[in-house]
Amino acid sequence: MPLVAQAQVRADVERAPTLTSERYNENWTYLANPASRTSHWTEPFKYIPLGDDRSTYLVTGMEARSRYEGYANVNWGSAPSDSYIWHRFMPYVDLHADSVRFFAQPIVSAISGVDRPTRPVDTTGTDMLQAFGEVRLDVADRTSLSLSAGRKLVSLGAGRFIDTRYGVNIPQAFEGADATLTGQFRQVTALYYRPVDNRPDDFDDRSSRQKAVWGVYATQWLNATHANGVDAFYLGLRDNAAVYDQGTGKEVVHTFGSRVFGDTGSWHWNIEGALQGGQFAGYRRTGWGVGGEVGYRFLDAPMKPDASFTAEVISGDDNPRDQQLGTFNPLFPRGKYFGALSPIGPRNLIRAQPSVTIEPYKDVVVTLTGAAYWRQSLADGVYGVAGNVVRSGKDSTARFIGTQLELAVAWQVTPEVNLTASLSAFEAGSFIRETGPAQTIKMLGVMATCRF
Repeated sequence: MPLVAQAQVRADVERAPTLTSERYNENWTYLANPASRTSHWTEPFKYIPLGDDRSTYLVTGMEARSRYEGYANVNWGSAPSDSYIWHRFMPYVDLHADSVRFFAQPIVSAISGVDRPTRPVDTTGTDMLQAFGEVRLDVADRTSLSLSAGRKLVSLGAGRFIDTRYGVNIPQAFEGADATLTGQFRQVTALYYRPVDNRPDDFDDRSSRQKAVWGVYATQWLNATHANGVDAFYLGLRDNAAVYDQGTGKEVVHTFGSRVFGDTGSWHWNIEGALQGGQFAGYRRTGWGVGGEVGYRFLDAPMKPDASFTAEVISGDDNPRDQQLGTFNPLFPRGKYFGALSPIGPRNLIRAQPSVTIEPYKDVVVTLTGAAYWRQSLADGVYGVAGNVVRSGKDSTARFIGTQLELAVAWQVTPEVNLTASLSAFEAGSFIRETGPAQTIKMLGVMATCRF
């Protein structure tokens, strides 16, 4: 397991502002040594010894978060304006007994101020977000094998294909089993999961009967800090009712991909590509996507600006009337994929996105992001992050979708308390204007999070 993450200021609502989103991959065993304790008020909750040999212990923690979101001109004016406040409370308990552990994290969720039907990402009442058992075995020098089964949050690599969906109110959990072989410089995970379908009543979430995902994800780290490395993976997906602009049908997708990532302190990069094959509605389906981010931190300059550029090209379908599908399927990607405002998702898309982050004060970051979007294929539509068809491409030959601007501010008040605010706008391009209402989408988000 990696060492426990240090508190960081983040303006990205899709990533936890401190610690980790999954929580179970934090390591608090250093607190077993009394000399390592700092008398911080959270330490008594993070490592609670239950035996004299220190191999049996309990870890506890929680997250309490409220997030306001207000939208004007939803779907560029195709839907009513919307505003609400999401609430969630997620305590957890992690019991370790030698090589065995049991992790449990319930969620208590609600939405207030809304006058529309609730969605699965809005609230699931009170339910079990995570509950799994794990056995860890030492199989060689500095090499261990972990076997786990149950319900858990999962994030692979940069979260382009399987992620926790942390930014919305209800994270995406999976039920199933995995096996992870971890060495000093490499890690390989084999998995089989079904996504958990969130329902509005208490303790009624169930694993999906429509979808399943399986595969192998391998990482080769290039240094001891795990800052630089290469990933290679295969992920399979079955969806009994996949929806595309071409139509609806049963789909089996095979995704083969690789990622190169690194961080030197100044330069940082994350570049990923994937090819897809399989079947849709009984016929052949293909797909491809490539993209990444490269950035540079000016560590010696005032306010330590971090300038980055993100670009990607993701395939769409070339002919909705033939029996072959070419739309890329991102499986279970990040919930707020392009920022706090994400009306479109990573299918049939070309994106160019520069951004700059500064630190005007200690524990405060400000990020300004601009983006432009085009359709990769003029015969396919525009999709949401969840895979829904936002606008069909059958009535327009325009490529340009629009431009987006987002300003986000985050303040790490204490190591446990984080406040963020964002202001976003998405101006319609020629494709949106030719396919329906084309008003500028505007969004304000304000969030308070306490987690330890």
